[in-house]
Amino acid sequence: MNLARASSLIAAGTLVSRLTGLVRTIVLVSAIGAIGAASDAFGVANQLPNTVLTLISTGLLTGVIVPRVVAVSAQADGGRAFLPKLLTVGATILLTATAVSMLLAPALIWVFAGTFSEAQRALATAFAYWCLPQIFFYGMFALMGESLNARRMFTPYAWAPVVNNLVSIAGFAAFIAIYGSDRNQLDGWGPEMIALVGGTATLGIVAQTVVLTIAWRRSGIPLRPDFRWRGAGFGDMGGLATWTFGMVLVTLGAGIVQQRTIAAASGDNASVAVWQNAWLVYMVPYALIVLSIGTPYFTRIAEHAAAARHREVRDDIGAAIRTLGLFVVIAAAALIAAAAPASRIFTNQASDAELAAPVLVAFLLSLTPMAVLFIVQRTFYAYGDTRTPFWFTLVQGVLVVALTLVAALVPREYLTAAVAAAQTLCGVIELILAVWLLRRKIGPLGLRGPLLGLVRFTMAAIPSGVVGYGVYLWAGGPEGWMLQDKLFGALGTFLICAASGAVYLALLAVVRTPELSSAVALVRAKLSR
Repeated sequence: MNLARASSLIAAGTLVSRLTGLVRTIVLVSAIGAIGAASDAFGVANQLPNTVLTLISTGLLTGVIVPRVVAVSAQADGGRAFLPKLLTVGATILLTATAVSMLLAPALIWVFAGTFSEAQRALATAFAYWCLPQIFFYGMFALMGESLNARRMFTPYAWAPVVNNLVSIAGFAAFIAIYGSDRNQLDGWGPEMIALVGGTATLGIVAQTVVLTIAWRRSGIPLRPDFRWRGAGFGDMGGLATWTFGMVLVTLGAGIVQQRTIAAASGDNASVAVWQNAWLVYMVPYALIVLSIGTPYFTRIAEHAAAARHREVRDDIGAAIRTLGLFVVIAAAALIAAAAPASRIFTNQASDAELAAPVLVAFLLSLTPMAVLFIVQRTFYAYGDTRTPFWFTLVQGVLVVALTLVAALVPREYLTAAVAAAQTLCGVIELILAVWLLRRKIGPLGLRGPLLGLVRFTMAAIPSGVVGYGVYLWAGGPEGWMLQDKLFGALGTFLICAASGAVYLALLAVVRTPELSSAVALVRAKLSR
């Protein structure tokens, strides 16, 4: 499967997944609110397995397993002897992790939200017992999905989350029908209500894992336990995983500090739930652009690195940065302009949207740097190097902790936005360090052209974003119609982004940006497919 077709399939699945995910979040916010003690309690509990998924996907799987699966897939049997062993090892580890997490649920809630009141921690713990089984299913989903991606079977992993979202939408809608909406206070939460919300979240993850299991069987890879691990090469993988485990600890430590800090704002200010919803909006362009385009590039980089074709690797890096940059720069600018209407989609009041918007803006400022870091970090993984990413992740983690502690000094109404801004700044520093280390590893990267491209894109995106924000002000700004309702917020976001995008394309066409024609061809190819 070529890059254009692969990225088209991923983009289509990601788009549908993200859109249904947005609907899922809208229904959840309608049920339990975005700013309040109950919504933050559920947010902390449901984030525990999500944190494990993030650590698995960006650490052990991406850094160790994907390059190994690429290598074994080129063998005569296509990896059919190795992959069942890999799945068995993963399932064993995940079952153990899930069981231990269930036993430690109260302690985990205290670690991540020790600043909650006793009643709020009790509700969060009750949610956690329903949410923590997601660890196993999230892990198996990521393991099978990344393995299929490495074998150039991109479609199932991109589309399976749609099933999760549909199940969740149905469950949260049932909660509203039975118990009413905006249940964001601690009072009145009974076992049945907790079970319906927490159980729905977990059932959705189970459903998407079942879908991927069907795809795994259809791929021709045996789906059976295989405990014959001796001689399978897991010892070598374990050596590489030592460094990714270190990355897990660093990232987890920084995340704990962040969550405990913003939990102190829970109640009447933007806190855990707003942080998660803002991150969800941020992930729409990241997933739709960076993951759909960058994932096939990563597979190709891994293939070139395995064959020691270093020049092709450098060409891939430059091409990926140019392509990603053209799209993510305007996505960030347009969504920053539409921050308040976009936040209104995931809040129940206009005043809540104004509290949430700065958090979204702080995240969006990191969109372009993180797109470049995606390619740089995965180039290290393609060379089987998990040690170097550990070191620049360690630097980033230490900086996150330090700047989060500084951000904790601001007034609570600005606390969550300040922590998000600190994370963005640390991500930029991490990128600079990572590029320097990659250059030391494989020589000059030839990034002058791609970086000049990013500058051109930014110079066109700034006035485009200003035009988009002008549309928001023309519609009345904070007092206008865009913040009066979720639907109006969605319509306002669309109009602002459309205006910004049109100006951006016009400016790039006027200055005859060389990357524009290839980007237009890519979009046409995606739409035609």
